[in-house]
This record gives sequence, C-alpha cells and structure tokens, in this order.
Amino acid sequence: MGQVRFSTVRDLFDAYPSAPDDVGEADDSLHSLDFLRSRIGARQWQPAISYCAYLLPRRGTVAWACRSLRRMTQGLAPEEDRMVGFAEAWVEQPEEPRRRKALASGNMGSPRSPATWIALAAGWSGGSIVPAELGYAAADPEQTAKAVRVALFIALSRLDDDSKDRVMTACLEDAIQLACGASAASR
Repeated sequence: MGQVRFSTVRDLFDAYPSAPDDVGEADDSLHSLDFLRSRIGARQWQPAISYCAYLLPRRGTVAWACRSLRRMTQGLAPEEDRMVGFAEAWVEQPEEPRRRKALASGNMGSPRSPATWIALAAGWSGGSIVPAELGYAAADPEQTAKAVRVALFIALSRLDDDSKDRVMTACLEDAIQLACGASAASR
C-alpha cells in the first residue's frame, strides 16, 4: 500500500477551496482515512462520496466513479453504458482522443443521468473543455470531483434502502483501496 495523497482533512481542504463546502463539517486534523471510515461508520454517504471525489487523483476518481455506478445500479441503459465505457477507456489509456470522446458524450447526455456526469468527469480531467475550433479553455482542477459527486449523488438517490448500506460501504472501501495505492486501471 502506498502513501495517501492527502494525509489529513486539512491537507485536502487546503488543496481544493470548494472541498470544505462540498464535504461539510469535519475535524480537519483527522487523517484522511480515519475521516472516511468515520463517515462510513455513521452512514454519512454524501460527505464520504464528496471526500473521496477530491481525495483520489482525477484518473482514480473517474475509475472509482465508474465502478461505483456499476455497483449502484441494476444495469445501465445502452447509452449510459456507452458513456461510462468512454470514461473507462480513458482510465485504461488516458490519451487526449479518449478524453475528448468522453467529454463529447457527456456534453450530449441527459443531466439526470449519472453516466453523463461520469463522462464529463473524465472529459474535465485536463486539457481543453471546449471544441478545438473554439480555442482553449482549461478545465478547473475541481471539475472532475464535482462531476463525480453529482453522478454518485444521483445514483445514491436511486438506491433502495435495503441495499444502500452494503453497496455504499463496498464503494467507499474501494475508494480507500485506491487512495492507498491500488491501480485505478486494473481493478
């Protein structure tokens, strides 16, 4: 297992100015994994999702979101599966054409679909977020995390109460493994 990207909650909050608002109240002296485990234990899924979205590097965040969405749903519609597939392809080989394909599919997707937001998360991971003919507009460093939050919040709202704790615990344990150095592309 490797070193966690942000050792403490304060380290993460210092790196991402919008994270404190997105994560909510937190003892900023806590170790990142201790904070996450406390949110899992308290069944506070939204703060835990938010924290993981920022904690992981962008590629890891997108990989985690793809796997989580697949865990959280009984099956994706063909168009949603295609968008998640574009994001997964970018995770496997983070090349510019793959990022652009994910971005284009996300831009055409329904804002009510978590798959749209995952495709956008991959598309907003770096580079320009506008078509080449429009010049260059850099992605904000926080956009991937924000898109993943939306995707997983939508999926969370659709989980039935009987499976919510089991599914969310598995998703968040997966994020902890990624934070500790598990490969984003090979899981």
